[in-house]
Amino acid sequence: MHDIRLIREQAAVFDQALKRRGLPAASQEILALDTERRTAQTSMQELQAQRNDVSKKIGALKSTGGNVDTLMQEVAAIKTKIAELDELEKQHGAKLEALLSSLPNAPAHDVPQGKDEHDNKELRRSGAAADFHNPRQHFELGEDLGLMDFATAAKLSGARFTLLKGPLARLERALGNFMLDVHTSEFGYTEISPPLMVTDKIMYGTAQLPKFAEDQFKTTSGLWLIPTAEVPLTNIVNDSIINYDALPLRLTAKTPCFRAEAGAAGKDTRGMLRQHQFYKVEMVSIVAPDKSEAEHERMTECAETILNRLQLPFRTIVLCTGDMGFAARKTYDIEVWMPGQNTYREISSCSNCGDFQARRMNARFRMLGEKSTEFVHTLNGSGVAVGRCLIALMENFQQPDGSIIIPTVLRKYMDGMERIEIGKVS
Repeated sequence: MHDIRLIREQAAVFDQALKRRGLPAASQEILALDTERRTAQTSMQELQAQRNDVSKKIGALKSTGGNVDTLMQEVAAIKTKIAELDELEKQHGAKLEALLSSLPNAPAHDVPQGKDEHDNKELRRSGAAADFHNPRQHFELGEDLGLMDFATAAKLSGARFTLLKGPLARLERALGNFMLDVHTSEFGYTEISPPLMVTDKIMYGTAQLPKFAEDQFKTTSGLWLIPTAEVPLTNIVNDSIINYDALPLRLTAKTPCFRAEAGAAGKDTRGMLRQHQFYKVEMVSIVAPDKSEAEHERMTECAETILNRLQLPFRTIVLCTGDMGFAARKTYDIEVWMPGQNTYREISSCSNCGDFQARRMNARFRMLGEKSTEFVHTLNGSGVAVGRCLIALMENFQQPDGSIIIPTVLRKYMDGMERIEIGKVS
């Protein structure tokens, strides 16, 4: 959510931020609604003061036995007008909130200008891509191993689901546990096991609603399946005032994520790159505004460490204005090398949202001894996507005989297993 006071004071700056996002100016429409809402509020306040004055006259007349009928009619008329203005103020306020809620976060000053993913800027690379002769894609490897079953998953649930078996299912579990262990024991994150269903208010707080409702799954009870643990983790501070000394809050969780993928028709239909259900380890930080840029760099480094420990080649890019997510003011994507596709694919996205989500959540902090409060800054990042990490391991550690070498750091989670081989499913 945007700060209406800043729009009043710096309308041109606000419109320029929207322009960088490829959107038309909106300050004129916003300020017109804001003026109408504030005018209704002012008129209500004036009428309330007038009603109070008349009520005092009525009391004085009654005490002397005077006739108050005319004054009572005047009070009744004022009450009717106040009710009309109250409804008008609510209507203008709802329109204003709907308009503000539909607009994305303003990009940070150092975010590169661009239209789409082709304008993103590569910052660094890590690891050398292995030299394969005719590398196979993950779904070919998984099916030949007998451990990745798309047909049965489709029978159970339809398209964009995967059933993993035996060592491959265990490898997925091992990856998630490894990530959580690193984030909690080395990087200071507190592990959370959050609800997987949340209310409208919680989805609104992190900006999944109202704009992206079609990309979500909603239950018949009205709750939403979480598209990422970012949603419940960030909203832990919804409607809260946190002491400054308690910041930063660093939270992590491994959860299933559920996405309708309504905007991804026809993309990555083979394999398990784009699924309705997948596991992800999420990192969330709640920080003071002056710490958010440093926290963004730190969070990205945490995700990179996971991939370095797994010996997976990757590159880190900064997204341009046209490719950033709705709530982000700056985003680093980490893309892992997929030899089967001969390209890099996103495996982590680390975003600084500034106070954009905090305003929607009314999440604030207070300095010790101060009465006033400020909005916190929120950050989120994948630490990392477990399913995509699994298929990256399969493709990068594939062997000529179709087996898959298990990275050293994961073997303790796999009872010492060093390799997943064809014919071994236990």
